[in-house]
Amino acid sequence: MHYDYLIVGAGLFGAVFAREMTDAGKKCLIIDKREHIAGNIYTKKWKDIDIHWYGAHIFHTSDRKIWDYVNKYAEFNNFINSPVAIYKNEIYNLPFNMNTFSKLWGIKTPEEAKEKIREQIEELGITEPKNLEEQALSLVGTDVYEKLIKGYTKKQWGRDCKELPSFIIKRLPLRFVYDNNYFNDRYQGIPIGGYTQIVEKLTAGIEIRLNTEYKAFVQSNISDTFDKILYTGMIDEYFDYKLGELEYRTVRFEHEYMEGCENYQGNAVVNYTEYEIPYTRIIEHKHFDFGKQSDTVVSKEYPASWKKGDEPYYPVNDDRNSALYARYRELAQNEHNVIFGGRLGQYKYYDMDKVIEAALKMVDIENNDQTGQLSAGG
Repeated sequence: MHYDYLIVGAGLFGAVFAREMTDAGKKCLIIDKREHIAGNIYTKKWKDIDIHWYGAHIFHTSDRKIWDYVNKYAEFNNFINSPVAIYKNEIYNLPFNMNTFSKLWGIKTPEEAKEKIREQIEELGITEPKNLEEQALSLVGTDVYEKLIKGYTKKQWGRDCKELPSFIIKRLPLRFVYDNNYFNDRYQGIPIGGYTQIVEKLTAGIEIRLNTEYKAFVQSNISDTFDKILYTGMIDEYFDYKLGELEYRTVRFEHEYMEGCENYQGNAVVNYTEYEIPYTRIIEHKHFDFGKQSDTVVSKEYPASWKKGDEPYYPVNDDRNSALYARYRELAQNEHNVIFGGRLGQYKYYDMDKVIEAALKMVDIENNDQTGQLSAGG
């Protein structure tokens, strides 16, 4: 069989690209090393509860075009992400807002909160932050940093905050209103019935081969041909790590079905910010869907250093890795008829709306290139 595109990865980026190119008259084949489609947004039923198998995913965007696009493939509920944080049995609201500040300092008004933060920042006297700790302290002061940032960040990145570059935290949202909505975006929600259905609908009528590794596939495949490849896997892996390994953080998920427990923690997302607790957060999935089931499922998330064979989740975009990725990108630009997309192919953390936006942009580039080639040929 001859295909216009081989798409490596059945996640959201690959699925959007495949749908659009198929609708434009191109023949696509999708392969994925996993046993399921949908990548990290994969959801599955456990009894009658939809489980976000690779961590919580809350769709949010301010782009009406993207919101309309994704709503073609699922109906969304009105879930608003309002996580809470636990530090040594003290409970705080996130993001940092007046509920947080009131609990911290016993104050009531925005001006009191601003003054408290100003006092702490001035006492520190940090003018040129040299690392993440100094950057965070210069933005939010001592109390917010010590209780809600320091331990969580150390767990998330596997390094002391003094060892992390300051640019990881360019800003920290301080909201001087009593509003626990984590995102500022106009459109938010969870697809009713989970995320997997979105990728199922995007890839309807498109051939997919699961449990298929790219390298093994291209080496053993003798019957199929492709004009072009979209690669959404790790860019350094594609090049056999010839320039060195890019650094990632991974996450280990510990899922537990709790029979007879109707409500474990009272919220979908609870962060644990002290370093001594090994997990960063607990997800109780039924709350994403306002579930009334008599049982529940919770998932604990344990960040860890990535090694070959692990699932890479977060690129570590420090100076060393950014420079290494730039060298891989140069190699990619010279790769004949291969394009790289998505979080791993572009070594960039993407929210879901930005994944869709980037995939649609790549579709436009591909279609414009082909139109230009036809015009030049004609």
